[in-house]
Amino acid sequence: MANPDTLQARAEAKWVRLSARKARVVLEHVRGRSVPEARTVLAFTPRAAAVDIEKVLRSAVANAEVKFPGVNGDDLTVLAAYADEGPTLKRWKPRARGRVNRINKRTCHITLIVGTNPKLDARRRTRPAAPAATEAPAPTTAESESKPKAKRRTASRAGAKKKEAVA
Repeated sequence: MANPDTLQARAEAKWVRLSARKARVVLEHVRGRSVPEARTVLAFTPRAAAVDIEKVLRSAVANAEVKFPGVNGDDLTVLAAYADEGPTLKRWKPRARGRVNRINKRTCHITLIVGTNPKLDARRRTRPAAPAATEAPAPTTAESESKPKAKRRTASRAGAKKKEAVA
């Protein structure tokens, strides 16, 4: 992942009070997207994990702008996004007849790596002009009406046909 052509910066949020499994669901939507696109996705994601991930994304972009002067945060791409499990807080809840249930309050470590993607940059610079599309014309109404339509059997007609066959 350490490509010399790629400028990379990372940010990490540790001991976030959120299960790693729930964070991974949101991270799948962000991975591989440009930073403005990822911010938009996170802004409209209703899950609670999106708030914490958005903070980590902001931090990663700020780290990139400080580490590499002259880099614009909107030109960066989310190269990697993952959530590792953190320590689990064990709590107890009293139950009936003197028993107890354990409650696991899970934590996770969220990591985002942003940077420039040389493959995307090369594609942007060398994109050829799109050729004029030559598609077949849509069928006219006369052509579409000439095709026979399949008859649909209703439940009552299907039942009548079976009765005739039995008799």
